[in-house]
Amino acid sequence: MSGRSRRKPLVSGAEQALDRLKTDVMREQGYRVEADKPEQVKFEVARAQGIPLGTGNNGSLTTSDAGQVGGPIGGAMVRELVRLAKERLNGRDSG
Repeated sequence: MSGRSRRKPLVSGAEQALDRLKTDVMREQGYRVEADKPEQVKFEVARAQGIPLGTGNNGSLTTSDAGQVGGPIGGAMVRELVRLAKERLNGRDSG
């Protein structure tokens, strides 16, 4: 065991909303994501990038490979969060 724990959001209850956000933005990016399995999107991204990501230990992945999988996911989520914040700041609350 690596001693690393799964990252959790600082705000209680935010995990489901973040999973929903991940599902929505990655679908917009053209990835196949099941709403009840948002964690599977990393495998879709890895497959599209030709990166051999498996379940369990991926210790043989380079940091570059890991970034090519996580970067598009986190980047898309951050862009959407910034867009939503700008809308709210400009008074156009979308939800």
